[in-house]
Amino acid sequence: MRLVAVLGYSDRRTHGLHPVCAARLARAEREARPADTVLLSGWARHRTHAPEAELMAHAWTSPVRRVILDRNARSTIGNAVGVARAARRANADEVVLVTSGWHGRRAAALARAALFGSGTKVTLATTQEHATRGARLRELACWAVLPVLAVMAARTR
Repeated sequence: MRLVAVLGYSDRRTHGLHPVCAARLARAEREARPADTVLLSGWARHRTHAPEAELMAHAWTSPVRRVILDRNARSTIGNAVGVARAARRANADEVVLVTSGWHGRRAAALARAALFGSGTKVTLATTQEHATRGARLRELACWAVLPVLAVMAARTR
């Protein structure tokens, strides 16, 4: 069984579905098969806004076995832990992780760490939008602490 996991994105200013998040959702819809379970992941950055997971759920149109929402993931490590928990609950043998190309390698590394020992394969499906300068700098900084975060992800089961 496959779990298609879509990682949310917000710039903290957009009230609706951010274009980066919409691109990830469109990529996931191209990847999803009718027998798949889909996990939509992302929190609400403001109390008055809907969580990214819910915004994606309202926009989702592809027929799949099941759509589940993770409204609590606030970071890439939170996404990875949520993906691993959902994959274990669904007894998934593969996770298709959907995110941006500039974010994909780090997100996949953390998801693999969170799934360590499960035998679940992680496949990456990315979008091709360009990262902003701020996103590139944040990615660079996050790679510096990736080993610590990977150990943390591997310990959360």
